[in-house]
Amino acid sequence: MTTFDRHIIARFLSATTLLVGLLIVFFVVLDYLEYIDDFLDRGATMREVFGTYYLNYIPEIVRLTSPLAIFLAAIYVTGRLAQSMQLVALLASGVSLVRIMVPFVFVGVLLTGFMFWFNGWIVPRTNGTVIEFQNQYYKKAPAQSETSQIHRQNRPGSILSVGFFDRRTEQAYRVSLQDFEDADGTPGAERLARRLDAESMQWIDSLGVWRMRGVTARTFGSPDADSLGTSHAAYEKVSEMDTVLQVLPRDLARTERDAERLTIPETRDYLDALRRAGADQLGRPLVGYYGKFSYPIANLILVVIGVAMASVRRRGGQAVQFGIGLFIAFVYLALQKLSEPFGYAEAVPPILVAWVPHALFAVFAVALVWQVRR
Repeated sequence: MTTFDRHIIARFLSATTLLVGLLIVFFVVLDYLEYIDDFLDRGATMREVFGTYYLNYIPEIVRLTSPLAIFLAAIYVTGRLAQSMQLVALLASGVSLVRIMVPFVFVGVLLTGFMFWFNGWIVPRTNGTVIEFQNQYYKKAPAQSETSQIHRQNRPGSILSVGFFDRRTEQAYRVSLQDFEDADGTPGAERLARRLDAESMQWIDSLGVWRMRGVTARTFGSPDADSLGTSHAAYEKVSEMDTVLQVLPRDLARTERDAERLTIPETRDYLDALRRAGADQLGRPLVGYYGKFSYPIANLILVVIGVAMASVRRRGGQAVQFGIGLFIAFVYLALQKLSEPFGYAEAVPPILVAWVPHALFAVFAVALVWQVRR
């Protein structure tokens, strides 16, 4: 790595850090001005607002703004090289634009890898606190979870019904677990084979089991032809019992924002649980899941676009460069947001919704570099 590379990397990283910091301040101030009435009306203290909410909101802001910050930093550093004629001198001495882009791409790859880890494991943890705070203090709170009259498929032929679920304490009330079998005894839908009714059910995280209380267990035998098709039933009452279910606490309190508070492995398990439970609307969580992989790529793509675009001197200097850059970044990020509803409704496969905008702009980046080289 040459002195020139180290110089570019240092300037690029410092510009990116400065822009991320400025965008964080901008977003916090804008958000605070928008929701200050909600905070005051609902009794949130300044310590809670800034020490809990915004402190945990910063990682999400970094996730959202990192592509824009790194893009503007690439335009700024490259534009400064172009305006000071250093870029012209390098190109005139036989150094190709691709070689000049190496330190920028190096930083872009590092930041893309970092943001993949940051988006996939760090941001979900802090988002959980942010969402809970918004639910408590926003007048127009994000969509709440369904907490009453819940029905989930535990496994094929097994249905769990819950009258009410308290997400905070992870306790369910008025619980019924019904197992159905076919005539040959395999799980099916022909007849009710077993039924557990419980007054309440508490999740025991250390054991990974549900602890049922006030349980009434019934087992139904196969219909007896001699008794006019009636079936024999065994009846038992138990004060408390532990049972292992494939339904977990998060499966009983779903919201459309669940993917925001789950890490990549947790989101994958969550989607498996949804499929197992027979859920038929997976568009939103799938878009969120694939977005955890695709969104960090925007950092690298915008670096390439920014360097290629700013390497050409234009009338108006960097002000024009920044204007064009902001327009391109707006179109890029807006295309991602505008395409998401199609993935939510599954009118377009969610994986395409997550990746196509990046693929289109990756092609645009390559074409732009090719044109500038000529």
